[in-house]
Amino acid sequence: MFYNAVNQAKSEIKEIVMSALGVLVSEGKIGAEPLPAFQVTIPNDSAHGDFSANVALVCAKALKTNPRALAQQIVDAAVLEGTSFDKIELAGPGFLNFFLGDKWFSEVVTNTLLLGADYGKTNLGAGKRVLVEFVSANPTGPMHIGNARGGAIGDCLASLLQTAGYQADREFYINDAGNQVAKFGKSLSLRYMQLCGGEGQKLIAEYGSDNEKITSEIYKDSQKENPDERLFPMPDDVYLGQDIIEHAKNYYDINGDVLADKSEEERAKALVDYALPLNEARLETDLMKYRIKYDNWFKESSLHKSGAVKEVIEHLKAGGYTYEQDGALWLKATELGGEQDFVLLRSNGFPTYIVPDIAYHYNKLVTRGYDKAIDVLGADHHGYVKRMRVCLKAMGIDEKRLDVVMCQMVNLVRDGEVVKLSKRSGKAITLSTLLDEVPIDEARFFFNLRSTDTHLDFDLDLAVEESSKNPVFYVQYAHARICRVLEKMAESGAKYNGGEVNFTEEPEFALIRKIAELPELVNEAASEYSPFKMTKYVYEFAQVFHKFYDTCPIKDAEERVKLARLALCAASKTVIANVLAMLKIDAPEKM
Repeated sequence: MFYNAVNQAKSEIKEIVMSALGVLVSEGKIGAEPLPAFQVTIPNDSAHGDFSANVALVCAKALKTNPRALAQQIVDAAVLEGTSFDKIELAGPGFLNFFLGDKWFSEVVTNTLLLGADYGKTNLGAGKRVLVEFVSANPTGPMHIGNARGGAIGDCLASLLQTAGYQADREFYINDAGNQVAKFGKSLSLRYMQLCGGEGQKLIAEYGSDNEKITSEIYKDSQKENPDERLFPMPDDVYLGQDIIEHAKNYYDINGDVLADKSEEERAKALVDYALPLNEARLETDLMKYRIKYDNWFKESSLHKSGAVKEVIEHLKAGGYTYEQDGALWLKATELGGEQDFVLLRSNGFPTYIVPDIAYHYNKLVTRGYDKAIDVLGADHHGYVKRMRVCLKAMGIDEKRLDVVMCQMVNLVRDGEVVKLSKRSGKAITLSTLLDEVPIDEARFFFNLRSTDTHLDFDLDLAVEESSKNPVFYVQYAHARICRVLEKMAESGAKYNGGEVNFTEEPEFALIRKIAELPELVNEAASEYSPFKMTKYVYEFAQVFHKFYDTCPIKDAEERVKLARLALCAASKTVIANVLAMLKIDAPEKM
C-alpha cells in the first residue's frame, strides 16, 4: 500500500477545478476552449492556504477573460462537499488558495501509523532495475575522504531509490587490471628490494619485530625534502604510501628474500598476488564498518579474461567508428557528438583505460539488462563522462540510460582550520581513520548534508559534539524524546489505540503537514538523485516536532486532546525512524 496525502490533495484540487470549469462551460459562462496545464503548489505560509492553484492566471487568456474574474467564477462553481477541503479563497491577481479540513489531517496521522515502516515508500520506480556503482576506489591503497563522501551518497541514493519503488543494486567496480596495478607491483617490488638491501637490513636488525617502527622510519625517509639525503629513494612514477611499505615488510617477514633473485616481472606479480587480495578485503571490511554492503563486487580483470574487452574493439570496428593513425586505433568521437577523437588501442596494442570501462557499462546495460546505470564519481570525471556517453552511442546503447552523480571535494575542518592528517597516526586521514574519530551516524549524515555539486566542509568538532548544534544529535534526540514521552504516558495508562483523531492548534497542523511531505519528497529526491534532501527534511522535521512539543502540552491536556497528541507523537516517531533507516543511521530510544 502506498499513501501520498499531498499528491492525493493535489489530484483532488485538479478534479474540483476541472469540474467547476465544466459547470461554467455548460452554463455558457466561459467558452469550451482547450486550456493549458496549471500548477498546484504549497504556499510558503499556510495562512495563504494549504495549496494554491494558478489555473485562472494561465487560462484567462485562452478564455478571453480577466484572471480574477475567472478565479471568482471557479470559486462560485466549485463543490467541496465530500473532498478534503473546507474552503477556497481568491488571492492576488487570481490565485486560488485551498484550505484543508480536519479529516485530511486526521487521515495523515492514522495512515502513517497504519503503514509504520512502509510509510514514505512510493511506486515511482515501478520496479525498474537500476545499478548504483559507487566508491570503486583503486585497490592499490586505502580509501580517502572523497571515497567516504561518495560512499555515503551512493549508499543512501540506493536506499532512496529502493524507497521510491526501484530495484536498486549496489556495485563496487574493482580496478584490478591496467596501469594502476602495474604501478602497484613496481612500488611493492622496490620497497621489498630495499628491505632486502643493506639499509633495510640495518633497520630490521635495529628494531627486530617492531614493524610499525621499521615502516615508519622508511616512510619518514621518503619525506625528506632533499632526495640526495634519502636512504630509500623512490622514483616519481610509483606509490609512496606507508601501506606499500607495510605490505612489502609483511611479505618479507613471511617469505624472507626469496624474491630477491627473481626477475622484476616475477617479483612484482608475486607481491601483487599477495597484497591485492588483502587490500580488497580491507576495502570490504572498511565499507562494512561504514554500513555499506554491496550486492556485487565486479572485477575489471573478469572483462579481460572473458574476452569482453576485445569484443568492444571488434564491435566498434564493425560499426565503422574507428580509424588507425600513428599505429594506434582511434574512436571517431567527433562524428558521435564528442569534442575530440581519442585512442582506444595504443600503438603497442594495449587498450587505454576507456575500453574496459566501455565493456563494463555494456555488461551493466546489455548483458545484465539494467534499465539504468548510475555512476557516483568524483568531480574530476567530467571529461570521462562525456567520453563514455559517446562510447555508449557507438555501442548502440541509449546514452540516457547512463546517469552520473558528481561529488565535489571535501575539506575536513578542525578548530576552523582545514586538516589533512590524523591526530592519532600523523598520516593522511582515510575512511578508516576518520571512523576511528567520528561516529558512523555522524559521518553518514554529514557527508549527505549538502548537494553533491557543492564543496563540503566536514566539521570534525561539530561531528562529535553532543548538543543541538550537531544536526545528527538534534534529530536523534527528537526520536529519543518521543520514545520517552510515549513510554511515560503508557505507564500512566494513556495510550493511543486507534480511531479518528482531531487537532486544533497550528503547531499540530504544521507537524502533520511536514509528515505528509515525506512521500512526495521521496519522489522528488529520487528523481533528482539527491539524498541530501532527506537529511535536510529530517532535520527540519525535528525542528517542527520540537516546536510542537514545546507549545502543545500532552500530560495535562484534556483526554481527547492528549490521545490525539500521542498519536501525532507516534506518527512523528515513525517518520524520523523511517528516514534515518533510509540513511542507515541509528534511531535511539534513549539518549
